[in-house]
Amino acid sequence: MTISALGMIYIFILAIFTGVEVISRVPTVLHTPLMSGANAIHGIVLVGGIILLGMAGDNDTLVVLGFLAVILGTVNVVGGFVVTDRMLEMFKAKPKDKSQK
Repeated sequence: MTISALGMIYIFILAIFTGVEVISRVPTVLHTPLMSGANAIHGIVLVGGIILLGMAGDNDTLVVLGFLAVILGTVNVVGGFVVTDRMLEMFKAKPKDKSQK
């Protein structure tokens, strides 16, 4: 490994720890707005993964990384929209039951 590859791995590991610390301290009330914002970021990951797959050619490493980016980005986007939809359902008015008076 070169110095730059080790540096990138080091930064990636620090980003993981920083992300866990930041997210763990967010109040639960704010998780849904953050999930909506994260969907836009993961949409960018999807586009980047698709571009990477298109440019990969015969490079197996780029094909694997692009495929993982597309799969994981898709899971995050879909999961984020499902969670956001469920949270927004809580704010809808419930229909009144005519049998109860």
